Amino acid sequence: MATCLKLSKMSTEPLVDATAYRSIVGSLRYLVNTRLDLAFAVGYVSRFLEEPRKDHLAAVKQILRYVAGTKSWGLKYERKKEKQVQLTRFSDSDFAGDVDARKSTTGVIFFLPTAQLLGSQ
Repeated sequence: MATCLKLSKMSTEPLVDATAYRSIVGSLRYLVNTRLDLAFAVGYVSRFLEEPRKDHLAAVKQILRYVAGTKSWGLKYERKKEKQVQLTRFSDSDFAGDVDARKSTTGVIFFLPTAQLLGSQ
């Protein structure tokens, strides 16, 4: 998803099939468990589940193209026999980025050293 893309609930684009849109976004939300790089984009397009429009579906299709190009990426969780585990936290926010309600978006992610990235070996 483009970083400067601003979608709105008040879009004038034509409506699309809401059932198909919800199904795709629901599948992407499940995929976020092992593909944390998708978390923000999937959360963003989830805002439009009530009345998805053509531009919202275009953003979802762009996410699907990204997933298709990065199939080997992901997390592999392994149990290690280390006694001390270090938890690392990252956060980011977009102040008043929602063009409809002027709400902010905040994202937080935690990493454990037991997770191993796939595709980077």
